[in-house]
Formats: sequence, structure tokens, C-alpha cells
Amino acid sequence: FSETRCARFQTTLSETAAECGVVLFGGTIPLPSPDEGKVMNTMLVYDRDGTQIGLYHKMHLFGFSGLGERYAEADTISAGGDVPKLTADGVPLAVGVCYDLRFPEFFRAQQPFDVLLLPAAFTYTTGKAHWELLLRARAVENQCYVIASAQGGEHESGRRTFGHSMIIDPWGEILDVLPEGEGIVIADLDGTRLQSVRTRLPALKHRLL
Repeated sequence: FSETRCARFQTTLSETAAECGVVLFGGTIPLPSPDEGKVMNTMLVYDRDGTQIGLYHKMHLFGFSGLGERYAEADTISAGGDVPKLTADGVPLAVGVCYDLRFPEFFRAQQPFDVLLLPAAFTYTTGKAHWELLLRARAVENQCYVIASAQGGEHESGRRTFGHSMIIDPWGEILDVLPEGEGIVIADLDGTRLQSVRTRLPALKHRLL
């Protein structure tokens, strides 16, 4: 773990956001943890002028064993303790990181929001089985747009991640997808479409809890 390298990465994210004039959700990157020998797995958010406007330490730590694979993030990562509350350009947002996707109550705790953003590196095994299913479920149950960037392909360690970055609308329809490799997914986030779904099927207003 190198704090100097992380600081350099944060500077690059800030400069990129300002240069391109975009709101940038960067990472995740490792940041110092209060637990010796561990790091925080952190998403940083920068405004169009390069100012940091948000930070989220991943709360749910992935663990999986089977089919010749074993993962235990808790061995090297400390879990975050704060549910994020973010807004960008006046739009209320929800964010999560990878394994957070499996916990619908985590995103309910961030309501109200119009867009959910989630970077991930799902394994090929779990991604093939559940990635699209879970993303579409989060979009439908929260009646929101979902923007999910996903690492995909073969890695030097022999690990394979599933990829399939995608954008999903509030009705659960996939607007764009990139199966693997470097590239871009792009779609218009239509506020009229969002309100139409919520008006025709006001499920969020029907919640009991």
C-alpha cells in the first residue's frame, strides 16, 4: 500500500474531472484504514471543477468459495460504516461498490434517489449467474436508472471477471451494454421517462417500511 501512489491517483481523478467538465465517480482505490494491515476500498466523487464532493468506503465485503475459487475481502479490507448520501448537478444519487449490489436494503437506506451508480469486478462465476439479474432488480425496485461499470476479462493472476458494463432504465430495460474490454456505454437519462414509470406504478409510495 502506497499513500503517495493513492494521492497521485486522487490528483489525476480531480484533474480529469475538471479537464473533461464531468462529474467523475472514481475508483475504487485503497485508502488508509484504522485497522493495521488493511485498507478501505473507496469510491471518490469529483465535481466538474475537480472538487471532491463525495466519498464512500465499501460496506459489504465479498466472500466466496467454491468451483476452485476463494475470495475473502475481509482479510485485507476494512468495512466502511457510513451509508452514502450524494447529490450531483441537483440529481439525488445512490452509490455502491460491487458486492453491495446484493443488499437491496442498503440502497433503500439511500432513498430518495434517481440514479444508482455502481463500479464492480464480479467474478465470472457469480457475474454470469447474477450480475444482470441483480442490476435489473435494483433498477425496478427503486424505479431508478442504474449505471454499472464492470471490470471484465482475463487477469495475470488467472482470475476472470465478468464485465458487462451497462445502463438500465427504471423499467428494467437495458439501454446499453459492453460485454468485455475497454470501451464506453452511453445512454440518455430521461427525467420524463423516470417520472412516467413512477406515476404509472407508484410502488415507492406504496412501501410500508
